[in-house]
Amino acid sequence: MRSHLLNGTTAERYRTSVTAGVASVDLDEPLYDTLAALDELDELHVGDAVRPHGPRHLGTWDQPPGAPLIERRLIDWTAERIGLGPAAGGAFTDGGADAELQALLLAREEAAGRDPVTLRIFVSEAAQTGVRRTARLLGLGDEAVVTVPTDRDKRLQTVALARALERCARDDLSPMAVVATAGTADFGSIDPLPETAGLCAQYGTWLHVDASYGCGLLASRRNRHLIDGIERADSVTVDFDKSFFQPVGSSAVLVRDRALPEPRTSRRFDALKLWMTLRVMGANGIGDLFDEVCGLATRGWELLLADPRFDVVSEPQLSTLVFRYIPATICSPAAIDRANLYARKELYTSGDAVVATTRAGGRQYLRFTLLSPETTTADIEAVLDLIAGHAEQYLGEHLDRAC
Repeated sequence: MRSHLLNGTTAERYRTSVTAGVASVDLDEPLYDTLAALDELDELHVGDAVRPHGPRHLGTWDQPPGAPLIERRLIDWTAERIGLGPAAGGAFTDGGADAELQALLLAREEAAGRDPVTLRIFVSEAAQTGVRRTARLLGLGDEAVVTVPTDRDKRLQTVALARALERCARDDLSPMAVVATAGTADFGSIDPLPETAGLCAQYGTWLHVDASYGCGLLASRRNRHLIDGIERADSVTVDFDKSFFQPVGSSAVLVRDRALPEPRTSRRFDALKLWMTLRVMGANGIGDLFDEVCGLATRGWELLLADPRFDVVSEPQLSTLVFRYIPATICSPAAIDRANLYARKELYTSGDAVVATTRAGGRQYLRFTLLSPETTTADIEAVLDLIAGHAEQYLGEHLDRAC
């Protein structure tokens, strides 16, 4: 019976066989068969996932050999899709915020010879919240974060970034990193990556690209060009649980130089979800679904433009729509804010729909983030009608105080 255990006799044979098996899997060529993918997983991971180690390994065996090999294969595959080069590496993390923390920690390590008080991180005003939190965790404080204005589409203004970097050098401060965003949480906007990368190269600054939302473009056959320039990043964060349609808990940080310190060690086997998705439906299948929801957002934007009941902020780059209900009668901006918030609350309370909120130009707006391929144009039209109805009800009931 001992011959069935993973021991000194069988371990090397198993390790060699699993390593070769994982390496031989072409993640761009799916099996299109769930049972076949499960059989493959059983061979690469599950079959020996709980077997003990060698006779003198007297502690616990945290992970079977298949798990780290599968994770490494997915990290390499993602780095290849980004274009980071042969020395790239990375790791899965506990979430997008944790991935960004690891990336900027590496950026701080690269700036280790500089006075920490002088370190500065540049980020657009549309994406500053998470970076401020990260700066505090790194012991840098709010003063280390320099916010850069955005254009009307909520994209970082590279002219303003150039001025900020020049001012930083003139004041004897150290530009530690520039955080560019490939899909802001509130607007889905993508910063001009090639121009930003050029400025980082000019000033010797670490370029981090937050592609937590926009990472689905890595698999897109139609819109991949929207993140051209991402290959020049020093680090990239991705949230596969957003635009790769994975269950929550599937994020990673990628770095250009594998020789940099490993960001994480022990962690859950979150890579398994993405592995199975790729083996069953493939990258093209994922990318096509993301293109589909981005196209749906464009159709939703066209609906909003044609509907006098609503004001829409900008044409979507990804799958986010930011808009608000505007009544036909003249009302105070504050009353319109309250009416939109009331409509959102009523939708949630009734269970009819869930929408988010954000602010633009100092006013309250509603936000659709379309990440379900099952959503249709009819769904968008129905929810817009519900929003208008609830907002009109609120303004009607509070007419004397609202307008």
